[in-house]
Amino acid sequence: MIYLDTSVALAHLLAENRYPPRRLWSEPLISSRLLEYEIWNRIHARGLTDTHRESVAALLARIAMLELAPVVLARALEPFPIPIRTLDALHLASVEFLRSRGQDVRLATYDHRQEDVARRLGVPLYPL
Repeated sequence: MIYLDTSVALAHLLAENRYPPRRLWSEPLISSRLLEYEIWNRIHARGLTDTHRESVAALLARIAMLELAPVVLARALEPFPIPIRTLDALHLASVEFLRSRGQDVRLATYDHRQEDVARRLGVPLYPL
């Protein structure tokens, strides 16, 4: 199972210079419900709501969403191996929650800080 970070989803939707490999989309994908809010926030901020609405909806429909349950939120309040931003802490807390439940999860992210923390936590990375 691949935990999809917002950086990868936005790279796909916005056709950035970095682009996730096609094989990623055939994997079982999961993310925090936070992903939905982050994507829509960026789409609205760029004035792309009308042109990207269907693409965003299609992408979100392919991803299993993990709700921000109290146990995930509580983990995000705890320290991480290095300082990270709030939203990154929520994503990594979600990954840790899945792994604590026996899920084999790899993180797909373009965020170098998230990669560093994931490595320190023993979370495998999906090669992008």
